[in-house]
Amino acid sequence: MLGLVCRQANLLASTQKVGTRCLASIVPVPCPPEFPLKNEPILGYKKGSPERAELEKALDTMSNECEEIPLVIGNEEIKTDLCKYQVMPHNYECKIAKYHWATPELVKKAIDVAVKAQREWEKTPIEKRLEMWLRIAKLMSTKYRQQLNAATMLGQSKTVIQAEIDSAAELIDFFKMHAYFAKESIKYQPISPEHTCNSLRYRGMDGFVAAVSPFNFTAIGGNLSYTPAMMGNAVLWKPSDTALLSNWWIFKICREAGVPPGVVNFVPCEGPVFGDTITSSPYLAALNFTGSVPTFNRLWTQVGQNLNKYRNYPKMIGECGGKNYHFVHSSADTESVVYGTIRSAFEYSGQKCSACSRMYVPESLWCEVKNGLLELREKLTVGDVRDFTVFTGAVIDAIAFKRIVGYIEYAKKSPKMEVIGGGDYDDSCGYFIQPTIIQTTDPKEKLMVEEIFGPVLTVYVYKDCDLEETMKLVETSTPYALTGAIFAQDEKWLKKALEDLKYTAGNFYVNDKSTGSVVGQQPFGGGRKSGTNDKAGGPHYAIRWASPQSIKETFVPLREYDYPYMRS
Repeated sequence: MLGLVCRQANLLASTQKVGTRCLASIVPVPCPPEFPLKNEPILGYKKGSPERAELEKALDTMSNECEEIPLVIGNEEIKTDLCKYQVMPHNYECKIAKYHWATPELVKKAIDVAVKAQREWEKTPIEKRLEMWLRIAKLMSTKYRQQLNAATMLGQSKTVIQAEIDSAAELIDFFKMHAYFAKESIKYQPISPEHTCNSLRYRGMDGFVAAVSPFNFTAIGGNLSYTPAMMGNAVLWKPSDTALLSNWWIFKICREAGVPPGVVNFVPCEGPVFGDTITSSPYLAALNFTGSVPTFNRLWTQVGQNLNKYRNYPKMIGECGGKNYHFVHSSADTESVVYGTIRSAFEYSGQKCSACSRMYVPESLWCEVKNGLLELREKLTVGDVRDFTVFTGAVIDAIAFKRIVGYIEYAKKSPKMEVIGGGDYDDSCGYFIQPTIIQTTDPKEKLMVEEIFGPVLTVYVYKDCDLEETMKLVETSTPYALTGAIFAQDEKWLKKALEDLKYTAGNFYVNDKSTGSVVGQQPFGGGRKSGTNDKAGGPHYAIRWASPQSIKETFVPLREYDYPYMRS
């Protein structure tokens, strides 16, 4: 930034006229506020702590309410006849939110409002937008921290620590750190030879951005919708039906902080209705998506079919999950393997995009690893997340429960697999599934290949002499490449595995679990069927939502049509 300011100052300092122009740029110089790159601290919630008392109060209040959530298009709150309820997954008789679905006509209305709002919003200087994002982060960190956590715990069945690292720390980090990365990105300006001034400015995209967010991370909802908005775009945000309450709190906080009407439009909607409507609009500028492979494929296909309609080629950014692995070498520290795997596979009931669901263990370590896994698994408690002693809550809904149970029952009947731990489930009052460990003799069995998205870990025990062949299976047996972890003390093998497994994961861990990426520390995303690997939480993500414009100003009028070498 200093170089740009000096360049502009030098031009402004000159009083000489060349032709009809003074040596001064007409392009505004952005001067965003300076602030540090720092992660939000994670609170401890020990007995007697103020944060625990505040959270318990918020949980009591929300548990006894059913908040009505409208659509918000521009400055208008809209209620429709298409009403649905969000329930607690761990107590599905308890309704916590009544929400309204959009019709196709209302989605079209939101598009019109967003397209109009974008041109006005983009006129807001980037300095003011970044200041607003920091204000949002402050509100989330202080005034509304426990409301966000309580809504996430009750609506998405997260334990207190899983809520704190999601709807508090990660959400706040997305707002602060993407603002920081945007600030740093706009500091770069092109080279300007004498008598010219070259500039690069970052516009919003021409049209609207559609954001489709998942249930499993409240923070993802905030990122998918508000990072594009920060860069001058207007957004249609379709939150997950099973994360409505926490996402609604994000919207309300951002509105309170000053995000103008129409910049982010809150549009709960049936998935196909939303997808069909946005992809048929000529104003679709981009899609920001986290969800399943079939849904992303469907949206991408629809965009392809409608290419001739669009004013611009839409940007497509997506994260679609994975079949994440822990690969154990014979030199591994088995205690680290056991603790890391239990946390990765079973925290939040295996519903993290990065959760470990397949594991490769050498015969020489299997007895020790197996005993450790089973011993720890017995200590894992499953229940109502308002009980701060439980390890994990329920899976998200009846559809997920049925899908996960289907895999467990398949394993119980398969001659190639043995359920060695867990395998029980109960949906009499909530969608509870015990952390389940399965051993297979077939590394290409479907539980080692397909994404389950539940508390199910499948282990393949390989012969130590088959190390090389087993490593090849990591890459070839699934279409995903999101996260993976290797465990070893043998540095030579670690270096080899780092190269051999290079394309198996977008987030790669050495002697650590496959979950737990932190904004600004491990930018997140994977390739292949896991997504477009645009690395949310990294230095290049925010700038993906801008439409850069190069500007050249010249101060020496052109007086010739030919070149010196052409003259005699």
